[in-house]
Amino acid sequence: MNIVELLTSEFKLKKSQVESTIKLIDEGNTIPFIARYRKEQTGEMDDVTLRDLDERLTFLRNLEERQEEVIRLIEEQDKLTPELKSEILESKTITKIDDLYRPFRPKRRTRATIAKERGLEPLSKLVASQEEVDGDIKDLASTYIDEELEVETLEDALRGAMDIIAESVSDDPDFREFIRGRLFHNSSIIT
Repeated sequence: MNIVELLTSEFKLKKSQVESTIKLIDEGNTIPFIARYRKEQTGEMDDVTLRDLDERLTFLRNLEERQEEVIRLIEEQDKLTPELKSEILESKTITKIDDLYRPFRPKRRTRATIAKERGLEPLSKLVASQEEVDGDIKDLASTYIDEELEVETLEDALRGAMDIIAESVSDDPDFREFIRGRLFHNSSIIT
């Protein structure tokens, strides 16, 4: 992302105006000072435009920094795919980037983690797939009962599979965006 070009386009300014304004801001000049004493360098930008440009510049720099950090963190885990990298770089908000990073973020030991350790992930995938299979779900789940792994009852197996599914859904960036959109779109808060 080229921040100068983006700001030039968004604010409909000349590239030289944006570059000199960024330089003045980076030198530590305040917006009121720039608006009053550096008009010739900013092309007569008013203080409202300067303040908006400064806020947008800060946001874009933070966004770019977060993108780089998340890419680095996922890359360190050897889990970065070209598609994921592209999706991170195309993200327009830090929230979206954080949603994409969520499945890769180190977690404390959750109920889903424990269920995976107990070998219930195949059962959770079977339940989540909603595919038709021979037999009843209870019959399938009963094959996962293993006292050594502390899956002592049918309910333990099913509960563990549901915990894995719940965490998987919770970590899905598209689902998180959908829920956030529904909550804020309706301007209501569910309690």
